[in-house]
Amino acid sequence: MQKYVKRIVKQARAASFLLSCVSDEVKDLALFKMADYLLNNKEYIFKENKKDLVRAARDKLKKSFIDRLELNERRLQEMSESLREVARLSSPVGKVISQWQSRANFSIQKVRVPIGVILMIYEARPNVTSDSIGLLFKSSNVAILRGGAAAMNSNKAIVKVLKQAVKDSGISFDPFFLIDKGDHKVVDLLLSEDECIDLVIPRGGEALIKKVVKKSRIPVIKHYKGVCHIFVDKYLDMDKAVKICVNAKVQRPAVCNAVETILVHKDVANDFLPKLKKELDKYGVEVRADHASRKILKGVKKAVEKDWGMEYLDLIVSLKIVENLDEAITHINRYGSKHTDGIITTNSDNSHAFVKEVDSACCFVNISTRFSDGHQFGLGAEIGISTDKLHARGPMGLEELTTYKYVAYGDGQIRE
Repeated sequence: MQKYVKRIVKQARAASFLLSCVSDEVKDLALFKMADYLLNNKEYIFKENKKDLVRAARDKLKKSFIDRLELNERRLQEMSESLREVARLSSPVGKVISQWQSRANFSIQKVRVPIGVILMIYEARPNVTSDSIGLLFKSSNVAILRGGAAAMNSNKAIVKVLKQAVKDSGISFDPFFLIDKGDHKVVDLLLSEDECIDLVIPRGGEALIKKVVKKSRIPVIKHYKGVCHIFVDKYLDMDKAVKICVNAKVQRPAVCNAVETILVHKDVANDFLPKLKKELDKYGVEVRADHASRKILKGVKKAVEKDWGMEYLDLIVSLKIVENLDEAITHINRYGSKHTDGIITTNSDNSHAFVKEVDSACCFVNISTRFSDGHQFGLGAEIGISTDKLHARGPMGLEELTTYKYVAYGDGQIRE
């Protein structure tokens, strides 16, 4: 296994120098071809995905897990369109961030450059494979992809199709690599390869993130769990508030930007909570509520302390009545995961206070948390949503996949 890992990381390091020399025009041509090849080979990809779905059902994996694993016409179309959008974006690589003259009268430029070799470790979401390849390739980073074993057939199929597209675009080397060994030891070996791998980006459950952070000798950007909140203020459009909260929970509950806790101002709780519960019931959402909310919503399950920090990834939501905006902000900063939190209000002072004081990567006003997404932000796709503060935060697009170097131009200057 160690020889296998060494071979992959050395090939990736060598490819990173080659990829930095490929023009934007050639990369964009390859990205458009990748998008076409995904759709042209959909029957093959669906056939391989079906193998993973059958095994997941046989192993009695969670419904939410199987939902993330499944590929269908709509999702494959979205994967293809994401590659096209990435191709249309301007590349940040080579852009001059700033420039100035030094005291010795030579020119200094701060220039964006690729990070190099990036290891992606993720679970059963095959769309992450194509999204990661697209963004990393466009930003001249070489990808090493280690997807979950449950999606191995799907990932192999996607990578095979996309590699053929790259080859048919005239690129003679592999700019991305899939780890096709299911042995968990391979992850530990990869995380020790700090000479060849520049950055690790794990995407998945809390246990996966903690394991990677604990064992890695390579810098890690954490895409931690999404304990997302919405605070319903007393100044509101009631119908819009209900619509936003329901969408944030049920549109796709098994993803990290689905709302998990809804906080409601005490002055509107009597009117708002029954209307919200009526709509949530249509989708079979289980409600877990604090004592004050349960006085209004008879018969709902009691929320316990661990519910406030829980990422359900399911049709479950916790409800809590708060005294005011300050209590809502305090609750979010205590129990949230710094992912995405929103306020529903018609009061501009309250919205300004919320976005200033909530310590999260994304702070939303009067929109669903489900918009916390690189594609929705216009980034083409996302490598993930970072809950770290250095060097990237929130949905990570092309710019977040670069670092910088200083370039100086002189005319014989020497230091006295």
